[in-house]
Amino acid sequence: MFKKSVEILDTTLRDGSQGANISFTLNDKIKIALMLDELGVDYIEGGWPGSNPKDEEFFKEIKKYSLSKAKIAAFGSTKRKDLSIYDDPSLNSIIKADVDVAVLFGKSWSLHVTDVLKVSKEENLDIVYDSIAYLKSHGLKVIFDAEHFYQGFKEDPDYALSVVKAAESAGADVITLADTNGGTPPFEIYEITKKVRETLHVKIGIHAHNDIGCAVANSLMAVKAGARHVQGTINGIGERTGNADLIQIIPTLILKMNLNVLNGYQSLKKLREVSRLVYEILGIPPNPYQPYVGDNAFAHKAGVHVDAVMKVPRAYEHIDPSLVGNDRKFVISELSGTANLVSYLQKLGIIVDKKDERLRKALNKIKELEAKGYSFDVGPASAILIALKELGYYENYINLEYWKVINENSGLSIGIVKVNSQLEVAEGVGPVNAIDKALRMALQRVFPEISNVKLIDYRVILPGEIKNTESVVRVTIEFTDGKINWRTEGVSKSVIEASVMALIDGLDYYLQLKKRLKVLDNIYSM
Repeated sequence: MFKKSVEILDTTLRDGSQGANISFTLNDKIKIALMLDELGVDYIEGGWPGSNPKDEEFFKEIKKYSLSKAKIAAFGSTKRKDLSIYDDPSLNSIIKADVDVAVLFGKSWSLHVTDVLKVSKEENLDIVYDSIAYLKSHGLKVIFDAEHFYQGFKEDPDYALSVVKAAESAGADVITLADTNGGTPPFEIYEITKKVRETLHVKIGIHAHNDIGCAVANSLMAVKAGARHVQGTINGIGERTGNADLIQIIPTLILKMNLNVLNGYQSLKKLREVSRLVYEILGIPPNPYQPYVGDNAFAHKAGVHVDAVMKVPRAYEHIDPSLVGNDRKFVISELSGTANLVSYLQKLGIIVDKKDERLRKALNKIKELEAKGYSFDVGPASAILIALKELGYYENYINLEYWKVINENSGLSIGIVKVNSQLEVAEGVGPVNAIDKALRMALQRVFPEISNVKLIDYRVILPGEIKNTESVVRVTIEFTDGKINWRTEGVSKSVIEASVMALIDGLDYYLQLKKRLKVLDNIYSM
């Protein structure tokens, strides 16, 4: 049983959109909001309706959808000093947005009150009180964000507390303490939040920025100190270095602190999917090192680690990766032991003892190639081909006898290949595309299933000077047949030759799995 509940406010669509190079279309915002509701967040801060037409349109458009749990919140500021609450555009834009929840920010740092807002401390207290009371009189639930609270508390604790007390007196339902500058360390967050918790009776929350890399830690420490409301963004996007990453906070609250958050364990399994959706919409490659959901979050490279995890997973894993919709991954590299190869081969249905001398030979070849510029943790399928050959599971389906590329002035290229005694010519956009087409045309006569294979990623890396050799290039290619993905590599002094090597390995790997091992047939029947 969970001890207590913590509510989550997602501000990806508002604070997250304020990050550099981040922009959401209206359709993007709707898509993310629906996914957040499915995840189970309590509040979705849709934007600032008084600041731009797109946000105003969002609040109209989202009403066409039935949300299962989340409440849509509109963001705005306390009233302007020279206007009455009845005439203030920010307050009235929230009311016009026709939402149930308002998120209102106001000044709690005396520096901002006197030097930025240019009002007296007493006037600011009236502004905070009147603004909240006005929205409450219209039936809204009000979450008051005390801007720069932690900075304000450290300089003038009495005044910072007087601001949040005024918000409580006005009827605020939640008072969120904001580390707006993102510069407060976790131990100070804990101490200050605890003092506020002892002073106020209303629910308090935390809104942390990541300027010193502590936004997630600060959010957790605030909860430890008594906060029961957490604000953040998916993947930590936001102003400057970003906001607190909810993808890290949510599973930690549930799995490490035993708190009731969102829809519990059911929500955790959706975290990776939600994270990927936001990355995809923004056109940003997913962070492979992101805790919990990154591709490398449960990747094991050192042979000692792999051997232990295969025996007892929790020896090197803090949770079961499936809890958060992720998978365990074993990496093959020069640092690997035979256990790494064993784990890969088991997935292919090949059971072999890790002490098998053939595995040692395969691993030695892998290490020799890595010394020459390969990086099999990026292109593991090429390493698996080496192991299959040493173990005797390999059958030679592709015999490339000759290849050549002719580049035309038009920008097109002609690829000529002789493979399995078949000569083929193809024209393509660039040399790699031309060779790829020619290879497929030749191979599909005997292996029609090759038509299912698509090239989905192509990367060229300069690994630098390799000892006792000239400079080389490393080409990594990712393939898919619509069901599984795999990556292969080629290394050469010529980028085209390296590309041909990776292409051949990619098609060869597919045929080994399809023809020799029957692995793909088993996957497709699942």
